[in-house]
Amino acid sequence: MELVTILIVLGGVVALALIVVGIYNGLVQRRLRVDEAWAQIDVQLKRRWDLIPNLVAAVRGYMEHEQAVLTQVTEARAGAVAAGAQGPAEQAQAENGLTQTLRSLFAVMENYPDLKANQNVLSLQEELSTTENQISFSRQHYNASVREYNTAISTVPAVFVAGMFGFRARDFFEAGDEAQQVPQVQLR
Repeated sequence: MELVTILIVLGGVVALALIVVGIYNGLVQRRLRVDEAWAQIDVQLKRRWDLIPNLVAAVRGYMEHEQAVLTQVTEARAGAVAAGAQGPAEQAQAENGLTQTLRSLFAVMENYPDLKANQNVLSLQEELSTTENQISFSRQHYNASVREYNTAISTVPAVFVAGMFGFRARDFFEAGDEAQQVPQVQLR
């Protein structure tokens, strides 16, 4: 009878260990999906940051009297790049500011007919518009991954495993209402 009891207890411990391992592995997979989704946002943001100096350089000659707007765009870009290491919340705030300054630039550019016809500027604006769409899609994917991960670490029974192994909730990448709209780039 003692052997049967020991085997039952041992079987229960093994089953519990397998359940914990399964939950742990599932949480790790979700965490990796969040990291992968963040990397995709990062790629698109870096592409955006690379396009902005080219756009500023292309319009600078046409917009001699608008240096303040160009300076604001350059400073907002630098702030967004610097915010990259601070986490999703800070990054989102900096990117929202950059989006606003880009909108100001596009509004001012409407006053320059020669600039509207410049093929280099048109090409850069098209690339920037495409990148904005990709950022929006990547942000949605990241936030969905974060929601799934945060839900997993907050629900029973995974909440116990998450607490034991240090899984922590992740921040969403939240764009302000004005930043959720893709800047309109229509100079034709």
